[in-house]
Amino acid sequence: MPRIQPHLFVIFGATGDLTKRKLIPALYSLMQDADVARRCVVLGTARSDWSDERFREEAREALRDNGYSEEAVAKWCTRNLYYQCLGTEGNDYGQLRDRVEQLERHLGLPGNRAFYLSLPPSVYGPAIEGLGDVGLNDSSGWTRVVVEKPFGYDLDSAQALNDQVHRHFDEDQVYRIDHYLGKETVQNLMAFRFGNALFESMWNREHIDRVEITVAEPLGVGGRGGYYDQSGHVRDMVQNHLTQLLTLVAMEPPASMEANAIRDEKVKVLNALQQPDPETDVVLGQYAAGTMDGERVPAYREAPDVPADSITETFAALRLNVANWRWQGVPFLLRTGKRLPRKLTQIAVRFQSAPISLFQSDGAPCVPQNADCEAPPNELLITLQPDEGFDLRFEVKAPGTSPDGAMALESQHLSFSYQDAFGPVPDAYETLLRDILMGDPTLFVRADEVEASWQLYAGLLDADLPVHPYEAGTWGPAAVDRLLATWTSGGPASPPA
Repeated sequence: MPRIQPHLFVIFGATGDLTKRKLIPALYSLMQDADVARRCVVLGTARSDWSDERFREEAREALRDNGYSEEAVAKWCTRNLYYQCLGTEGNDYGQLRDRVEQLERHLGLPGNRAFYLSLPPSVYGPAIEGLGDVGLNDSSGWTRVVVEKPFGYDLDSAQALNDQVHRHFDEDQVYRIDHYLGKETVQNLMAFRFGNALFESMWNREHIDRVEITVAEPLGVGGRGGYYDQSGHVRDMVQNHLTQLLTLVAMEPPASMEANAIRDEKVKVLNALQQPDPETDVVLGQYAAGTMDGERVPAYREAPDVPADSITETFAALRLNVANWRWQGVPFLLRTGKRLPRKLTQIAVRFQSAPISLFQSDGAPCVPQNADCEAPPNELLITLQPDEGFDLRFEVKAPGTSPDGAMALESQHLSFSYQDAFGPVPDAYETLLRDILMGDPTLFVRADEVEASWQLYAGLLDADLPVHPYEAGTWGPAAVDRLLATWTSGGPASPPA
């Protein structure tokens, strides 16, 4: 297996929340291998006038909060962490270049550089320009730039940002990160499908009734109200996270496991997806005040920096159709929102019922000529969080018989848990950071993927749709239940298991 080469990892926005909560813990965990630790030096940069020691102390606090020992943390921070102020205007790239080159000379690094833009989307472009203007887009080794989502605000802005990026970086240098793709279960989707003929042979319209993708968050917008109200849930979650999961479920077998072969198949799915009809295929909602875990939680409009008359959606349910040979007629139902009952990311693949069922789940005898006679369908549940794993629902005969002598069916599960089988699962950011440093772009979003995804939702983003209120702690507005019932052939989609 190739080794991670010595490099300098530069974090833009190093004083921000993402750096403290995710990037520093992921980098530290990645560097528990002593050989890797000697090869990775982290340079934080931001507008704040911090020193090396201030950055190290913030990192030590973040790592202590994650349960790491004081002694090991202190040694790593002193040896591996540095900081450079980017100026009060955030545009002093000349000093940043000088510090990068000084560290490389002092530490004997070969010129390999990764620039992680943990920044507000509005400054992605200026940061890219700043790097290119002072020559930090090129070096004696490799250079990679990592961009957080959202990549653009709509199709036009995504195309403009891609053009701006490509003026300074080649596409193979660009890593558009979506942390959902770093989940072990997401990565295992391809192994599950293409390594198990049992499931791949049934992975089509002949056997599958529908696919439901749910990303539920119990939290509200917190202190992100100002950003979120300019974005909304379709831009914040649907266009990227949920759509990426859909492409992995629906893609054809790639010609190889090489990165571009996989991403080619994902783009084919995006190009085959029909734009949802805003009037019949979409329900938007916004959470009102409610009760969660026995405590009152405020409405979205009560959050800081959110206008009292805001009509920004915090919930979205959509039906999408993949117009190709494998999936024609199979609805893909996407459901996501804030202030839902619990944290859950799950893909539910519901198989078709038997054409004639001889049993019913209540044990009553079934007459084949009765069109209403139908046993519960099999269902595959792929859970990404909080507990990564797979569940297969199937029917078995319950012990004994009913009073009239009929056999009773009962639903049971076959379950697989990653943690039970392999121990603690690596954090998604740790997985993705390792891939960046190894130069593996498989789990990152290519330029044409971004643009095809924005194109898919162009009509929805331009539509003036009603935003239905729903009580915090519920599964969304009542309009969803009525609409889901019209979207599916096997009855309405129920709340996730």
